[in-house]
Amino acid sequence: MNTQYRVPDAGSCGPVPGLAVFPLSGRQGVRATGEVVLTTRAIWEGVLEQAVREDKDVYYLELSDVTFVDVAGAGALAAAAGQLGEGRRFVVRRPPAALRRTLDLLWPGHAGIEVSMS
Repeated sequence: MNTQYRVPDAGSCGPVPGLAVFPLSGRQGVRATGEVVLTTRAIWEGVLEQAVREDKDVYYLELSDVTFVDVAGAGALAAAAGQLGEGRRFVVRRPPAALRRTLDLLWPGHAGIEVSMS
């Protein structure tokens, strides 16, 4: 999966956020870069839907190059994790602080989401 999406320039409104997603080498999952916001949510949700369809126990989301995930993006992650079968989980590696806080606040201890800072 190599998906990149950028909304056309909004003129004087400033740059529009983008999200690029690349497959991880050596393990099941993706590396994302950019932001998960309204204009990029379709990409994020597509990645999560694909991950749910995969037949692996662990699906890695490398987010060290993601600068922000809004609450709807966090909700999409929690909803997707809820669709994983027994014993399956997302390992979210190095997420932005906003995502960690949102998960801790709204979905503490979600069985389908493991947050790793290493």
